[in-house]
Parts: sequence; structure tokens; C-alpha cells
Amino acid sequence: MVEHRTVDVNGIRLHIAEQGSGPLVVLLHGFPESWHSWHHQFGPLADAGFRVVAPDQRGYGRSDHPEDVDAYTILHLVGDVVGLIHALGEEKAYVVGHDWGAPVAWHTALLRPDMVLGVAGLSVPPPFRGTRPPLATMEERFGGRFYWNYFNRPGVADAEFARDTRTTLRKFFYSASGDAPGTAEGRQPLVDPERGWLAAMPDPEVLPAWLTEDDLDALTESFSQGFTGALNWYRNLDRNWELTAAWHGSVVTSPALYIYGDRDLVPAFPGTPELIEKLPELMPNLRREPLELAGCGHWTQQERPDEVNAALIEFLKGCS
Repeated sequence: MVEHRTVDVNGIRLHIAEQGSGPLVVLLHGFPESWHSWHHQFGPLADAGFRVVAPDQRGYGRSDHPEDVDAYTILHLVGDVVGLIHALGEEKAYVVGHDWGAPVAWHTALLRPDMVLGVAGLSVPPPFRGTRPPLATMEERFGGRFYWNYFNRPGVADAEFARDTRTTLRKFFYSASGDAPGTAEGRQPLVDPERGWLAAMPDPEVLPAWLTEDDLDALTESFSQGFTGALNWYRNLDRNWELTAAWHGSVVTSPALYIYGDRDLVPAFPGTPELIEKLPELMPNLRREPLELAGCGHWTQQERPDEVNAALIEFLKGCS
């Protein structure tokens, strides 16, 4: 049975969902999601002998939404994970992240390897810091149309997405899934800054089998405070690049696992396919070849829960 409570962490309050007992596994969601993104993982991981905890990360759901944009840097986000592990009475944990949660998981392992028993990332591969700030790089490459740059315009995406939260989420989840038409490469997330992003997204008449109306209800409720907190994560991309300069060239040394869908748009980002191909050489403790899930889009653990659960349980047990 999943239980809910709030804990004080890193100067804020985080809502968490938890189930099971045993070694701690922290599950970190992405955008635009919540703890609910992991609802297929709680039972299987708990039954496998783990204590499973998924927070609403800062700026999301029932957790605090700091107003200051600067309160959403990667150091704050890693600090939340470190503080959560300690607040739960543990010194170490396995850390698993999807989408934005993956960079938080990878950076937790990079910055605090003493606390990470193993790290798994879904969709977003491990961080290898580039030589230039990411927002400037994408601005130049795509003429300001890449979604990171659109999100960086204060108040713009916030207002677009909040006009009809349920429709926004329905379009997001369908258009980035393995069920949407087109190839991942053909669905690069480029935005017409005048029309907004949602105008070009298909709105399905019937939800994919893995996404229910109850799922949409839970997601919609979690964005009752709007999207600004979540979007502030993107507004720190260049600041994160500056803050992590001391780790340039460093690699994640904790036992690691990477899982992605072959129809996910994120692994199709410029330069990412080449990075994934080289991961076995770049990651000293990658426990297996990157796991590619056929026909799977961006919402990895929701579209393919059985395969993801099996891979995670094998990985977690193999680390112990």
C-alpha cells in the first residue's frame, strides 16, 4: 500500500509517496509529471525487497514551489535528494530518475558517490558537460525554436500550459509517446514562439492503453498551482552549466543502468545517439549495454512498466 506524507528537506517541504521496507530506492520524476509517474513501480519493487520512495520534486505537486528562479539549480535538486535520504534515516540509497529526474539522479551520483549505491536513468543519458552553455548552443542551432529556449521566456509557456491544464497534459503525454505518429527524429521539439508549443501537438480522441483518465486526473491535480515551478528547472540550464564547471570531465562511477525507448524524442536530440553508443566506454561501472525498448516513447516506466521493472529489479539486486 502506497502511503503519503510530507518531510522537511533542504529548507523546503517535500511530499513523498512510499511503500515497502529494505534498502532505499528513490524514484525521481520528470516534466511534466509527479510522484504518480512511478505508480507501476511501487508494488513490484517493494515486493522485491526494497523501500520505495518517490517525491514530488520542488516546484511540483504537493511539494513547496519556491518563487525564486535561482532556487531550482541542479545543486538545489541534488541537495533535495541528499536531504531526503537523510530525512528518511538512511546514509545511502539507490537513485532512479526519468526525464529531468535522470539528470538529478546522475548528478547525485556524480556529486555524492558516497551516498549512491547505484544509479539508473530513464530516457536522459548520463551528463557529460559540454564546452558551451546549453541554452546558447540550442538558440544558435535551432534559431530560438528549441523548446528549452521557449521555456526560458518568463511567463510565456507558463500561461500557455495553464490555460487548460488537462488538455496540455493529454497532448504532452500522447505526442511524446510511442503511440504518436512519426519517428522520434521527425518529432524534434521545436516551437513556433508566436503560436506556442501546444498548437502543433496532436490531441488524441482515444488515450493510449497505458494512459488512463485516472492518470490524467492525478496529473492535472498535481499542476493545480501552475507550471512555473517546473519550468524554472529549464531556466537554470545555463546556470547549471556554470555551477558544474568543477566536475567537467568527471564521470559517474557508481553502478549504473540506462534505459530508453527507440521512439523517444530525447535520445534523438543532436549528438545524443552518438553518446549512447559510446556509453559502455564512457561509464566505468555501467552494468549492461543501454537497454533500448522497441516501440517505446518518452514515458518509459509508464509505457513499458513490466520491462522497466524487471530491468530495475535485476540491476538493484545485482548491486547489493
